[in-house]
Amino acid sequence: MKFSPSLSITRSLLFTYCIENIDDVEREAFIVSKNINDDKELSELFDKLTKPVFLSYKIDERQWHIDTLQHFLKVNDSFDSVFYLFDTYFDDEIVDQRQFMRILLGCLIRYHAEDMQNESKN
Repeated sequence: MKFSPSLSITRSLLFTYCIENIDDVEREAFIVSKNINDDKELSELFDKLTKPVFLSYKIDERQWHIDTLQHFLKVNDSFDSVFYLFDTYFDDEIVDQRQFMRILLGCLIRYHAEDMQNESKN
């Protein structure tokens, strides 16, 4: 089943980083320790906190996230709707929201490919 691109699902995927998600002091400290405007540190953050959530989704839901980010990057969306009124644990403001989403997309594609490869081995 193919779903229409929707930035609301991206916002829900990023809920891990939202101040409203207040149940883990260690997670909060890890988030604050990363420079979210550094591609490498942002990837490390996604690897630790977003990857497990993303891999818990069904395959078609994962593809929906990937397709959504690809679509909105292609149409030059600013991603303001994702970050508007979205208070996070990030220590800094996101300087380039599109670059943030490009890094997220690259990570999601990598997680999905790795998981599919592992599944084919089993």
